[in-house]
Amino acid sequence: MPVEETHSPDAVRQIIRELHYLYVHPIQDVRIIINENNLFDLQAWIYGSTGTPYANGAFRVKLAFTNEFPRVPPKCYFLTKIFHPNISLTGEVCGSTLNHGWHPDLGISHVLMTLRSLLIQPNLESVMNEEAGELFLDNYEDYAKRAKIMTEFYACRTSYSEEGVGSRKRGGEAKEKRWEKKRAIKRL
Repeated sequence: MPVEETHSPDAVRQIIRELHYLYVHPIQDVRIIINENNLFDLQAWIYGSTGTPYANGAFRVKLAFTNEFPRVPPKCYFLTKIFHPNISLTGEVCGSTLNHGWHPDLGISHVLMTLRSLLIQPNLESVMNEEAGELFLDNYEDYAKRAKIMTEFYACRTSYSEEGVGSRKRGGEAKEKRWEKKRAIKRL
């Protein structure tokens, strides 16, 4: 596995150790994608839980590590567009959510479980998307409706399989449903 020379050997060893642990003990509804050319650029699919506006969604996330890992948690980004109080419009996850109570023993599995937990219960003390946060508090039904529409349009599991390959079936009915979702998002 090639690794860039600028990365700290201690951080590289820690990441490899934690990835091995995750291989042996996978996290439910999380699938890791390893970049063999750069371990400091880790990605994963996080699947939305039933009973949430993110149900049936497949969200691709990026964990960007620094040489300070594991003393400092990685920065996290949702690469899949999402409507969520703790995730900015650019996909950045609120740093205070990840930094709160952080210590080196927590590691990658803790970060991934935190991201998965945010899809179940947002942390309203660390809002990155003001509109989503206000809607969550003031009118949960509208929040859930908008989050669900965004999930169906951008994170639909039928569009993004577990291998990351898009669905090839784009018949007339499927195409019409896509356009309906697109129009619904524009109305929001």
